[in-house]
Amino acid sequence: MTKNEINAKDEGLDLAKRMAEEEEGIGRKPKGASKYVIPTIAVLWSFFQLSIASWLILDSTFIRAIHLAFALLIVFLNYPLFKKTRLGLKFLSTTTRIPICDYVIGIVAAFSGLYIAIDYAGLATRYGTPIMRDIIFGALLVIFLLEASRRVIGPALPIIALAFTLYAFLGPYMPDIIAFKGVSLNRYIGQMTMSTEGIYGIPLDVSATIVFLFVLFGAMLDKAGAGHYFIQLALSLLGGFKGGPAKAAIMGSGLTGLVSGSSIANIVTTGTFTIPLMKKVGYPSTKAAAVEVAASTDGQLAPPIMGAAAFIIAEYVNVPYIEVIKAAAVPAFASYAALFFITHIEASKLGLKGMQRSELPAFGKTLMSGVHYLIPLLFLLYELVIARHSPELAAFNAIWVMAIIMLFQNPVRAFMNKEPLGPAFKQSITDIFSALAAGGRNMVSVALATASAGIIVGVVALGLGGLITQIIDTISGGNIHLMLVITAIASLIIGMGLPTTATYIVMASLTAPAIVTIANFQDFAVPLMAAHLFCFYFGILADDTPPVGLAAYAASAIAKSPPIPTGLQGFMYDIRTAILPFMFIFNSDLILHNVNSWPRGILIFVMACIGNFAFASATQGWFVARNRFYEIPLFLCVTFILMRPDAVSSWIGIPHDQRYWMYPVGLLIYGLLYLMQRPRIPNR
Repeated sequence: MTKNEINAKDEGLDLAKRMAEEEEGIGRKPKGASKYVIPTIAVLWSFFQLSIASWLILDSTFIRAIHLAFALLIVFLNYPLFKKTRLGLKFLSTTTRIPICDYVIGIVAAFSGLYIAIDYAGLATRYGTPIMRDIIFGALLVIFLLEASRRVIGPALPIIALAFTLYAFLGPYMPDIIAFKGVSLNRYIGQMTMSTEGIYGIPLDVSATIVFLFVLFGAMLDKAGAGHYFIQLALSLLGGFKGGPAKAAIMGSGLTGLVSGSSIANIVTTGTFTIPLMKKVGYPSTKAAAVEVAASTDGQLAPPIMGAAAFIIAEYVNVPYIEVIKAAAVPAFASYAALFFITHIEASKLGLKGMQRSELPAFGKTLMSGVHYLIPLLFLLYELVIARHSPELAAFNAIWVMAIIMLFQNPVRAFMNKEPLGPAFKQSITDIFSALAAGGRNMVSVALATASAGIIVGVVALGLGGLITQIIDTISGGNIHLMLVITAIASLIIGMGLPTTATYIVMASLTAPAIVTIANFQDFAVPLMAAHLFCFYFGILADDTPPVGLAAYAASAIAKSPPIPTGLQGFMYDIRTAILPFMFIFNSDLILHNVNSWPRGILIFVMACIGNFAFASATQGWFVARNRFYEIPLFLCVTFILMRPDAVSSWIGIPHDQRYWMYPVGLLIYGLLYLMQRPRIPNR
């Protein structure tokens, strides 16, 4: 490797690292004593969240207010007003110190967030008739919240929230089709800042009570070194197969994605290792980066954690979280299975082989070297799935297990290496506090996204819900298929500028009830869970959708590939995920709705995987050999039959309860396609 290549690689890694730091809440890096201010506040926030999960009993409104206050304070201390110097005022963009003005703004913003808790009794008695003080602090909260969101998330979410706010006031002056009676300033401030129907609504509650603990758990795993372990374990298992590093990237990213709510952080954690290895065995840089993008983006789909939005789904749909896990299981794992198949297809196209066994870590040794990282994950699964504890209790208990492991892993290694134990214990304690600080930093964007999206939810709750359904019904002409396409495209567009959680909240608030209602108009029942998962899926897919696709930019920085082609290739890989929401909207078997039998659930899963394989072959132009044009419709037929046996059975007059007899038909066509292509298999 030449010096220029090494420098280019280092620059790419630095860019990806900077993107990951921004995603994980690292803005300023002050020097001197002030460098401890932000980590200290973040650690205190983590201790507060652990306290309310264990011994501290507070009213839910107080918890939401304190949660938001911590987030606002950290933002104004951690992120400068501008990224670049403007008007010659360097202190507005400095990253090496915290200006006095940001201390003042941060404290005032935090106080405005706490105002509902400070004067809780008074606000409760004058809801609907706020006094001037209430209006001032309410307006300050809205302004500071939108500015904080702009600093962390970017301008998209504040602009959308402002658009909805303006709509609430200017509704009477709008065209007839979107006209709204409008609201007064008193009603707006009351709804947004004096009740739990706006900023302090369900999304912020989920962020404050559940999501923080899971984010903290993920931060602890990361600081303990689990990310590197997962990728080494994946390489030891899969690296020797055809296109092995790509398969290892999928497995490693999937395991990391179980506890990471960030596509970019996932890419930097695993892609740093896997993208160079993929390029080494022959994957072009664009495809190597695209595989990592697709694998990391879909990490948020995989149960049992699924990012912040999944916990909000449970609250909105009013079901136990285990029901969300159940509903998400088949589509998520079918999507990952198809991505494995796609990497196999790409390796077959390129004539690639796996890595030499001598280059790979030994599986047994690798497994045992980090088996302690699996203990808290397995314990978390036990708490959620078998013990059926609440998500917050499950996460809290898993955190304690993780903390014990972090405390003793360095001393155990030191003892085995015959090194001093004192420095090892000191390093363990430092790692724990570093994880507590990282957990607080990581949560800032989620807390602000949920709070800012609460403004949009609050405006909808002011009486726009029925009007939005009517507007969507008019635009789609009452056609449920067209409405789903419009919803998917809108989610992708909005998601280009918003985090996954915010995209889901916005789209679910606007469209999920409309999907169910319009389907009912057509005498077709769509489970509410399916409508929410539909919005969730396309919010996630926005992470790799060009021209923005921040996940693609992070991966391309590591691979030194062009970002737009990387995003396009990643999106082509993710098309196999994009069809799943359209399928489970019409076939609720895929989300195991009213499916309570293990054999039946496994059958549905296996058929969904094969159907997704067929779709991948149709879109990637390859099965076991290069497709011919007349084979593509046959692959699409297999996909439709295996994912929509209900539709095919109804067309030919088979009763609904006998729909699974369509599966053998789909498998027969799939087998015929194999026999057709078998003579054309390349000899390599």
